Amino acid sequence: MGGPVVRDQRVTGVNLLGETRADLGIKDGVFVPLDALDSDHTVVDGDGLVALPGLVDLHTHLRQPGMEHAETVLTGSQAAALGGFTAIHAMANTQPTTDSPDAVQQVWDWGRQAGYTDVRPVGAVTRGLRGEELADIAGMAGSEAAPRVFSDDGHCVSDSALMRDALLAARQVGAVVAQHAQDPSLTVGSQMNAGALADRLGLTGWPSVAEESIIARDALLAEALDARLHVCHVSTAGSLDVVRWAKARGISITAEVTPHHLLLTEDLVSESNPLFKVNPPLRTREDTLALREGIASGIIDIVATDHAPHPAESKNCAFDQAAFGMVGLETALAVVLETLVEPGLLRLRDVARVMSIKPAEIGGVAGYGEPFGFGQPAHLALVDPSRPTPEPSGSLSRNNPYLGRALRGTVVHTFYRGVATVADGKLVKVLPIERTEAE
Repeated sequence: MGGPVVRDQRVTGVNLLGETRADLGIKDGVFVPLDALDSDHTVVDGDGLVALPGLVDLHTHLRQPGMEHAETVLTGSQAAALGGFTAIHAMANTQPTTDSPDAVQQVWDWGRQAGYTDVRPVGAVTRGLRGEELADIAGMAGSEAAPRVFSDDGHCVSDSALMRDALLAARQVGAVVAQHAQDPSLTVGSQMNAGALADRLGLTGWPSVAEESIIARDALLAEALDARLHVCHVSTAGSLDVVRWAKARGISITAEVTPHHLLLTEDLVSESNPLFKVNPPLRTREDTLALREGIASGIIDIVATDHAPHPAESKNCAFDQAAFGMVGLETALAVVLETLVEPGLLRLRDVARVMSIKPAEIGGVAGYGEPFGFGQPAHLALVDPSRPTPEPSGSLSRNNPYLGRALRGTVVHTFYRGVATVADGKLVKVLPIERTEAE
């Protein structure tokens, strides 16, 4: 299967990373000097738009196989393209679990068939996510799909000996273990952040220490083994302190924060609206502000969506019966602009780092090291920072926590390998695109 044949393209008058107005040339799927374009090239008007490298999400739930009523690789890829993403990492908590070479290969193939983004499967750490025995990490890493991230996300690898073995197995194949830091013995029946509000609502609280203690344990294990650890969805100021401590010791640890933990707080749960039920839970305003400072200072390395689609029946129910999770691919950039760029904590160049360059580095995705560099794959998002963000439309699910909130920052055009996947804010029909040896 080959990709669609497109003319050379000249993107005119864009603001590169919000700093320099320039034209971009695209030929054969890569960025090229303008004088390398054919005379009959296509012109894309970028006037008034900001150019960012294609975004990379290290934490996406695509639900296929087994839960296609909530999301599929195709619809999740389309939501990603609408959000400016050109690479996403598909978490392993599917039915059956993505815990074998055949399973990761299937997700990889579905992604190529969809053609909207680079879909990188995340392999499970343990078989069936049961936390009892390691999955075939070496076999998955050696397949064509070649995952470089392994995670039981949704489940903590709580057994210390098993986590030690997972870190060692991942180290041997040059991969990273992405941990869902949640001590299950401290969070039985937990529904929201522990504290006065949970007590008033009569909901079981999810204490901060359940997250922080696991991060500390895993950091020490990673140090002892000289292995790489990635911490999923950091949500508390205390967790930030632990990651800071670990980095000061020279431990190979990276961490992510989600858009919703940068913007939303526990008080939204006061009306017991299941749209705001998520794991880890929304925390306090103090936690949210600490996390913003954490990513501004570099203690937290990346923003990752934790896009978690659910069908209506899983959210239109009592709070304690509702599923955990929120959709986030189409709104992630707008939330980052509001919480980090507008207050002056990050520049647009920093957004490229935390939403593209660094997540690609952690996930082992080539082609994102030099934004817009000649010969680099033409992964590109053109954004109007002032345009109100439309309601998410790509995902099959509508568990959107930002309903009624005025977000700004619309992705107008997305290019994946030089092919337009979104034009004028609308999905473009694409053909399957094969992986090349260069990527």
